[in-house]
Amino acid sequence: MSGSHGNSGKKAPSALVVGALGVVFGDIGTSPLYAFKQSIEAAGGVSQENILAILSLMIWSLLLVVTLKYVLVIMRADNRGEGGTLALTALALDCVHGKAMRWFILCAGLIGASLFYGDSVITPAISVLSAMEGLEVATPIFKPYVVPVTMLLIFGLFAIERHGTDAIGRLFGPVMVLWFVVIGLLGLLALVKNLSVLMAFDPRLGVRFILDHPGVSTAVLGAVVLTVTGGEALYADMGHFGKTPINRAWIIVVLPSLLLNYLGQGALLLQSPEAIENPFYKLAPEWSLLPMVVLSAAATIIASQAVISGAFSITNQAVQLGYIPRIRVRHTSADEIGQVYVSQINIFLLVAVEALVITFQTSDSLGAAYGIAVTGTMATVTLLAAIVMIRSHKWNPLWAIPMFATFFVIDVTYFGANLVKFMEGGWFPVLVAAITFSVMMIWINGRTNLLAARWKRAVPLDEFLDNLNTVRHTRVEGTAIFMVPNTKTAPASLINNIRHSRIIHERVILMNVINEHQPYVTDENRLTVRHLKENFHIVTLHYGFFEEPRILRVLAQLRIQEFHFKLADVSFFIGREKIVSASENPIKKVLDELFITMHRNMLGATEYFQIPIDHVVEVGGITKLHDDDH
Repeated sequence: MSGSHGNSGKKAPSALVVGALGVVFGDIGTSPLYAFKQSIEAAGGVSQENILAILSLMIWSLLLVVTLKYVLVIMRADNRGEGGTLALTALALDCVHGKAMRWFILCAGLIGASLFYGDSVITPAISVLSAMEGLEVATPIFKPYVVPVTMLLIFGLFAIERHGTDAIGRLFGPVMVLWFVVIGLLGLLALVKNLSVLMAFDPRLGVRFILDHPGVSTAVLGAVVLTVTGGEALYADMGHFGKTPINRAWIIVVLPSLLLNYLGQGALLLQSPEAIENPFYKLAPEWSLLPMVVLSAAATIIASQAVISGAFSITNQAVQLGYIPRIRVRHTSADEIGQVYVSQINIFLLVAVEALVITFQTSDSLGAAYGIAVTGTMATVTLLAAIVMIRSHKWNPLWAIPMFATFFVIDVTYFGANLVKFMEGGWFPVLVAAITFSVMMIWINGRTNLLAARWKRAVPLDEFLDNLNTVRHTRVEGTAIFMVPNTKTAPASLINNIRHSRIIHERVILMNVINEHQPYVTDENRLTVRHLKENFHIVTLHYGFFEEPRILRVLAQLRIQEFHFKLADVSFFIGREKIVSASENPIKKVLDELFITMHRNMLGATEYFQIPIDHVVEVGGITKLHDDDH
């Protein structure tokens, strides 16, 4: 697999901009469906002061959080063209050396990634439900059908995920172009009828409202943040389209359309306060309500599909980086390596989203659950980006620290405003994030203990080779490949095989896979070979965290560069390890058992590395965790 990836280098800039509109901006682009309405209600109802203050807060949130922070600053902190929380975490880890600092960065990155899963649950529920609520505006007859239709659409959304986004991806861009044109035009038509709403560009209106109304300011900020939810997708999807197309799409299309629509909703409420029932749909002429509901449904499905795909992508990265157990990740596109499907995550998200819709029933109720996950992710991204830009990009701390501190204060302010909604529904995404984070930490800690236990009873490879001739054995024809976690010790499967069968193959290859803290590795840097005595060889494979290990491709490369062998003569020796806990500490015992359960149910090495099953020999063994505790 080459270092070039995707189609970004093959498509015209205009095609990339349209593609970015379809994938990147679905979430933030559908926020006008519910953000302004919920913010006005949080402020205490319709009044000129409330309308202008809310609009001011929304406008400057879009300008400061999305435009300045993400577009102009955060997107410079790319990991070889890739973005996202885990990509940024890997980059930050390469900038520091102290154990405590590395642990802090890892925890921050895992918290950010875990919160993204919480966001992945909320976004489809609130987006599709808010779109379907337009049916009530058209006629009250549809009210009993809003929740059932929403659940049906969500089920269909998750059902098509396994087919990948290639087939429907071509529709995404044009539909979202139409969406942004329509919502911008509807906003403009209302705006020209009451230009006084343009006073909202004065930032003092929003600041003064927050200071003068401490009783409702927290609730208001918790609702206003809905304006920028989805802004993190600009950074997360950077590798899919590149910085320039995403930036152009935001500046030229998305930002103007959002501003016009929010201003239009504000102008409408100044003239017709009763439109607070649903100011977004009230912007549209009565004859266009049903077409708007259909367009809104399409836009929200696109927004939901993008965030679900993002959850798949993060899962794939986490597997490659060793943060979660190996699970089956299926690539759905021959052209776009980033398009993957994870059935376990898809089923989990489907059940969680449907449960949310049944529980909360309305987008207003779901708004209480929205925001904590997004703002938490934004805060972790700010911290990690500050480390990368100052330590790696050598930005001057004298101005970089105050700038990132300002971003962080904004993030924490919004995060704190959303925390008060914890009992109203905010607990749900936090629970999802807490479970995800716990799984990651238990796996990382257990894996560390497992490696330590293996190391404790391991035989140094040099010592093993020096003493090989003293062990009774027979050399047989063929090539034996042992998949090993490190190359300094003799693999237990090799030692156990010699002990039981007294056989060593003519050629022995110890194959070690290293997952790099970068998204892709070129074919030229894919493998290194080190030749040892006794016809033993160490082959080290390098993969990026966006890549899928494919051992058969490696064998073809080895046959060309190093060895002459037939695939029929190759045997892969895989260790089938039984892990037991020897700890007497009850807490360690419980954590060990959880890790052992995950280890036992993870995807096997044969499937993960795509090794032909008829070439695999499994060798058993037992490893005790915490064997020195008692």
